[in-house]
Amino acid sequence: MARRQPEGPPPAPIVQRIRVQYAKRGRMRFSSHRDFARAFERSLRRAAVPMAYSAGFHPHPKISYVGAAPTGVGSEAEYLEIALAERCEPADVIAAIDAVLPDGLDMVLAVDVLDAPPGSLPDQIQASHWRLELADDPAVLVEAVAELMRHESVMVDRLTKDGKRSIDARAAIVTGIVSAGTEDQSRAIIELVVRQATPAVRPDDVLAALTSVAGFAPSQPPRATRLAQGPLSENGAVGDPLRITTVKDTGTPVSTR
Repeated sequence: MARRQPEGPPPAPIVQRIRVQYAKRGRMRFSSHRDFARAFERSLRRAAVPMAYSAGFHPHPKISYVGAAPTGVGSEAEYLEIALAERCEPADVIAAIDAVLPDGLDMVLAVDVLDAPPGSLPDQIQASHWRLELADDPAVLVEAVAELMRHESVMVDRLTKDGKRSIDARAAIVTGIVSAGTEDQSRAIIELVVRQATPAVRPDDVLAALTSVAGFAPSQPPRATRLAQGPLSENGAVGDPLRITTVKDTGTPVSTR
């Protein structure tokens, strides 16, 4: 019996790949990655972006998502890559998409792969920079974070669809700095740089580690925002995975905008 084949011509070839940075802000922090993917694909159609599609009976636009933030967490630095069937100016593409996306999902930056650092986009994601805002005494947080950083390993349990899983929340932390809020000195801010790991260590894992080693529990649910994700420098800073140049005199990678 002959194998059934999809009708119509084959999909158009890929002629360009664009890497995109986007943000989840406001109420959209509560959208899941699946929610965003649906909204983004609808926006691609409404913006008439000339996407390249997969073959088969159910073609899909060729989109690669990287390191999506957890539901309930805001982010200024989420990334994806799209494949196009026609060459376009990256800035024009994200402007057209941004015009039709829901409020709170915002396109930030786009570059052609040819203008991006060499290697795949996931290879550029080595760490994340998180900000956790808490309604707690900064002095208490200073002691709790210091106690956490004195440990080399702190195992915490995470509930997954397959049951509980133990992960090392401390081993992935590069730096942890506590400060008071700029407007309300009684509020605390924790700035964390966390290495990319499998599974990824999330803000709630770090809070669970603080409870485990220092007995700290936030008085209210914290507000977590990912400020950056990308290559990790020797001094613990997180760079921009879309724009990296090389300083001539030292050869040191530097993030630029």
